[in-house]
Amino acid sequence: MPDASKLVTVPVGKLGIIPLQSCTSLGDKVNQYLVKWRKERNLNENNFVFNGYERDSYIIDSSCPRFASGEAKGTLSESVRGTDLYLLADVTNYSIQYNLGGQMIPMSPDDHFQDLKRVIAAIGGKANRLNIIMPFLYESRQHKRNKRESLDCALALQELVNYYGVSNIITFDAHDPRVQNSIPLSGFENVMPTYQFIKCLLKNISDLQLDKDHLMVISPDEGAMHRAIYFANHVGVDVGMFYKRRDYSKVVNGKNPIVAHEFLGDSVDGKDVIIIDDMIASGESMLDVARQLKERKAKRVFCLSTFGLFTAGLSVFDDAYNKGIIDKVITTNVVYQNPELFTRDWYLSADMSKYIAIIIDHLNHNASLSSLLDPRERIQARVNEYRENHTISDNYDGSAQF
Repeated sequence: MPDASKLVTVPVGKLGIIPLQSCTSLGDKVNQYLVKWRKERNLNENNFVFNGYERDSYIIDSSCPRFASGEAKGTLSESVRGTDLYLLADVTNYSIQYNLGGQMIPMSPDDHFQDLKRVIAAIGGKANRLNIIMPFLYESRQHKRNKRESLDCALALQELVNYYGVSNIITFDAHDPRVQNSIPLSGFENVMPTYQFIKCLLKNISDLQLDKDHLMVISPDEGAMHRAIYFANHVGVDVGMFYKRRDYSKVVNGKNPIVAHEFLGDSVDGKDVIIIDDMIASGESMLDVARQLKERKAKRVFCLSTFGLFTAGLSVFDDAYNKGIIDKVITTNVVYQNPELFTRDWYLSADMSKYIAIIIDHLNHNASLSSLLDPRERIQARVNEYRENHTISDNYDGSAQF
């Protein structure tokens, strides 16, 4: 089990965290864990190797003020020379606005990506190493080319690595992790939140029966099948899959519209079902799958998604909950969460801040991430604990779990 208190290798450089405006809430939580752990280590501050190792905060303030024309510049509040920097950016945070010609304009993913590059430009090559934590990988849905299309995600990765000198990119549940082939000689980690999903689900639902007769994991489409299989294998249940039947004679909003979801799998009659996917955008596909499962007499429907974007608002989920179509929706906190979400009975949040803090801690010490990125033992321990107690504790073995 990974334990954040037992890192003994020499750090790459003095640690610095720069949460962009899009990611301040998550950055604050990550910082709190790092401050706590490093004070507990009580390393010798008189040794110049560990100078500045223990601090009250590792956050370096940055900003991107804008002119009335909408143009901007990146600024830093202090020197970052020789620092091992970790920049956190949420390109999906639509809650931030800026003034353009007297109108308040919500920031788009393009705006956030430009601000990220502005802050890197303000660093000016003075840092020891640049690492980017971008939970929702910029343009990750445009990861492959069909006919005459741009390859935006690959170009963005190459720009960050080849032009801006970024050493490591950490992302979560990439739409297609093979996009890392565009930067084969650079660090690229695709982190999956499976353990946090299982932990959140088991902690909040006390009457799940983890066997094939009472539970089933559903993939809403072909692309999410590997997530469903991985999840189901750990819990020891069967998998079902919907595939999207599309109308290839039309293009709506850049894609062929979905005509229907067709189901492949065993009967879900009387079973609890877990639908797992990488993102909830409008929620149309997820809710249509849930609706069909209820028509097939599924008992309860739990929707799990790494990124809860809810681009069509929360009312469609309120309606589905009130009609008994869904029971719970679990998403992570790595992207912006509308405060209204936390007032909904159907919503649960899987906290990823401790996981991110441990990843940063290990990278700063040049320690291996293998045990962090492979959660098999932690998942099995929690599943076994739940089978015995029908609940799980926060820290079942006293170590720095996440």
